[in-house]
Amino acid sequence: MKVLLIYPKFPDTFWSFKHALGFIGKKAAYPPLGLLTVAAMLPKQWEKRLVDLNVTSLTDSDLQWADLVFISAMAVQRSSVNEIIAKCKEAGVSIVGGGPLFTSEYEEFYEEFEDVDHLVLNEAEVTLPLFLADIEKGHAKRIYRASEFADITQTPAPAWDLLDMKHYASMSIQFSRGCPFNCEFCNVTALFGHKPRLKTVTQIIDELNVIYNLGWRGRIFFVDDNFIGNKRYLKTQLLPALIAWRKGKKGMPF
Repeated sequence: MKVLLIYPKFPDTFWSFKHALGFIGKKAAYPPLGLLTVAAMLPKQWEKRLVDLNVTSLTDSDLQWADLVFISAMAVQRSSVNEIIAKCKEAGVSIVGGGPLFTSEYEEFYEEFEDVDHLVLNEAEVTLPLFLADIEKGHAKRIYRASEFADITQTPAPAWDLLDMKHYASMSIQFSRGCPFNCEFCNVTALFGHKPRLKTVTQIIDELNVIYNLGWRGRIFFVDDNFIGNKRYLKTQLLPALIAWRKGKKGMPF
């Protein structure tokens, strides 16, 4: 199986950082961490390629190569998502949609996403294995949903080897999901729940080592919606481990 993972383009808004990035010679602020994590969950024997439309373009040859296209997006990327869907359908490539946009809005905008062959919603650690098992048997369903939240201590490190790091201003890492608060403007709790779920210190250090060993010496950005959701663990476990890991290394500011 050949899988093309496509990250949609951000419009010219706050989200794109388009005008600021030119000053530092970069094309995008952050890599598509969700898609890279999904890539790491796919069968090892599958071939995988990443196309981030914020740093490159989607070509006909990309689509001709692929058996499946995976798209993950936020709501702000909707316009680009629809363009990708149209190109995939024209090329006859099956589409798998996931991430915040599809999870939050597929019911309200069902007709808009009717050309998406499979919707793997909520957290991929829960629903993606179900989809993979079904596609292996040859009868994958259209929609996969889950009410439970994932144990992210079992989440694999992102497939950083798919990424051309030089185009990005920062690398990203995720320590936790979920937030104990209920801000009216935020849908994070709807997606990830109120209880902060944490990766282990070993996971974080292992992920940092992979990024470092691939040659990255720039900034590291924690993408957590609430980095201090569990203050005790942060103060007693993670921060001391980060300080120890950082000693003697050039670059890599957080």
